[in-house]
Amino acid sequence: MRLPRPGWLSGYRRGDLRADLLAGAAAGAVVIPQAMAYGTVAGLPVQLGLYTCIVPMIIYAMTGGARRMSVSTTSTIVALTGVALTAAGSGDDPAVRAGDAAMLTLLTGAALLLARALRLGFLVESVNEAVLAGLKLGVGLTILVAQLPALLGVPDTGDGFFADVRGALTQLGDVDPVTALIGAGTLVVLGVLARWAPRVPGPLVTLAGGILVVALFHLGDHGVALVPQVPRGLPALEVPAVDRAGALAPYAVAIALLAFLESVSVARLTREPLDPPLDNDRELTALGLASAGGAFFQSVPPAGGFSQTMVNARAGARTQLAGLTTAGLAVVTAIALTPVFAYVPKASLAALVVLAVAGLLGTAEIRRLYRIDRVEALVAAITAVVALVVGLLTAVLAGVLLTYYLVLRALNRPAVVELRRPPEGGHPAPARPGDPPIPGLLILRIEGGLYTGNVRAVQDQLLAAVEAAAPPPRVLLIDALATVDTSVTVMDAFAETDQRLRRRGVELWIASLPTRALAKVRRTAAWSSWASSGRLHPTVDAAVAVFESSATKGERHG
Repeated sequence: MRLPRPGWLSGYRRGDLRADLLAGAAAGAVVIPQAMAYGTVAGLPVQLGLYTCIVPMIIYAMTGGARRMSVSTTSTIVALTGVALTAAGSGDDPAVRAGDAAMLTLLTGAALLLARALRLGFLVESVNEAVLAGLKLGVGLTILVAQLPALLGVPDTGDGFFADVRGALTQLGDVDPVTALIGAGTLVVLGVLARWAPRVPGPLVTLAGGILVVALFHLGDHGVALVPQVPRGLPALEVPAVDRAGALAPYAVAIALLAFLESVSVARLTREPLDPPLDNDRELTALGLASAGGAFFQSVPPAGGFSQTMVNARAGARTQLAGLTTAGLAVVTAIALTPVFAYVPKASLAALVVLAVAGLLGTAEIRRLYRIDRVEALVAAITAVVALVVGLLTAVLAGVLLTYYLVLRALNRPAVVELRRPPEGGHPAPARPGDPPIPGLLILRIEGGLYTGNVRAVQDQLLAAVEAAAPPPRVLLIDALATVDTSVTVMDAFAETDQRLRRRGVELWIASLPTRALAKVRRTAAWSSWASSGRLHPTVDAAVAVFESSATKGERHG
C-alpha cells in the first residue's frame, strides 16, 4: 500500500493562493472553538479538541483526495468517544481519559488502514442512509441533553439520555441564573449570526464575548464554571496508553465506520465537477494515517466535519492549502492564546455544542424516508431509539445489521414485470392498460439479480403469471438481462420451472442472458437441447421476431 501524494500540490495555481488562505482562516475561526467545545462532550480536556485541528488536519491535507474537506472531529465521533471511554473504565481523571482517548484514536486509525488493506471501502459505504439518519438523530439528542448541566450550572448526575433528562429536571430549582444567562445569550447570538450574518464566525465571536464578560465581571468568583487551565504550547509526542486497548477496540471499529461514512458524504457534497474523482481506498488511507498520526499527539479520532467544511467551501477554498492554513491557526492558538481560555465559561462551550448538533435533530430526512419507503423510515426510528435506550455502540451495530436486512429484503423481492409491445410499435416495454398482448406469447422481465435466496420466490411469480394469463400462452419468454451471474441452484430452479411449464403445454424461452451467466449455462447438460431447439435468444426483440415468424409459418401450414 503506497502512501498517496497531495495531488493538489502539483500544478498549484498562484491565483488560488488568496482564496485558500482566506477560506482556511474562515474555517479556523469556526472549527477551532467548535473542536475545543467537542472535547467536553467526551469528558476530555478542551485542548484535545484543539490538538485534533493540528496533526490530523495536516496529515489529511497531504494525503487525502477531497480538496475542500476540513478534517478535525465531529459531534458523532466525540459522542461515541465519550461512550467508549466510559465503557472501558477510564474514570473521571482527565489525564487517564486523555491517554485512553489517544489509544482509541490509534485503534481507529488501525481499523481504517486495515479496511483499506482489505479493500473494504465499498462494504463500509454500503450502510443505508436510513440508518445514518436514525443514528444522527439519536446522537444529536444524546449530546443535547448531556449539555444541560453545563448550560444550567447544575451538577452532572446522569449517565445516558434518560438519566440526563431526569437529572436536569430534578435540579431545576438549583439552576445558577448567571450561568443560564450566559448559555442562553450564547445560543441567541449564535442563532442570530447564523441566520442574518452567516459569514461572521459565530463560535469565535461568542467565545470572545464570553471571555470578555467573565474577565470584566470576575464571574469565576461568583459560581460560574470555567474551563480548566489549558497548557500552553504544541502537543508533546506521547505513546498512547495500552491499559484498556482491548476494551476500546470494538468502539474503534464503530468510530472508524462512522468517520469514513461522514467524511465521504461531506467530501462528495463539496466536490466540484473538475475535481479528481473521489477514491474510497485513498480516503481510508488518508483518514487512517490522520488518526494514527494524531494519536501520538493527543488527538481524538478525526473525521470530515460538515459545518466547518461548508464554511471552508463557501469561503472559496480551492485545495487542501486551506486545511493547512486552518492547522496553522490552530498552532498559533496553542502557542499564544491558550492563557485566555481560562476565562471561557463552560456554558459557552455547551452552547456551541448545542448549536453544532442542532442540525442532527431535524426530522425532515426521516419524514422524507416515510413518504418514499415506510420500512426505511422504521429502520431510522429503530436506530434512533436504540441509540437513546441502549447506547451508541449498540446503535451502530444495530444499524449495520439493519442495513444488511434492507439489502436482503431488496434482493429477495425482485419484481417480475410483464412486457408488451405498444400499439404504436417499437420495443416491448412494461405493459400499460390497453396494450394488447402478442397472441400466444407472455413476456416477463425479472427486474433484479437472481441468487439462491430469491430464485424460488421468482419461480412462484413466473408460474402465477402464466396461470393468470388468459388465454394461456404457448411460450413464456423471460427477459433475463438483470441476471448478471447465476448459480447451480438458480439453473436447477429454471430447469424445474421448465418441466412444470411443459406439463401445462407452455414452452420456456430465455433472452438477454449476460455473458457471465451464459458461460455457466453452457456448461450444463441441458445447454445443447435448449440451444438447438431455439429457446435461447440474444435479445427480447430477436425472440419476439422468431416467435412471430414461427407463428406465421404455422398459420400457413394450417
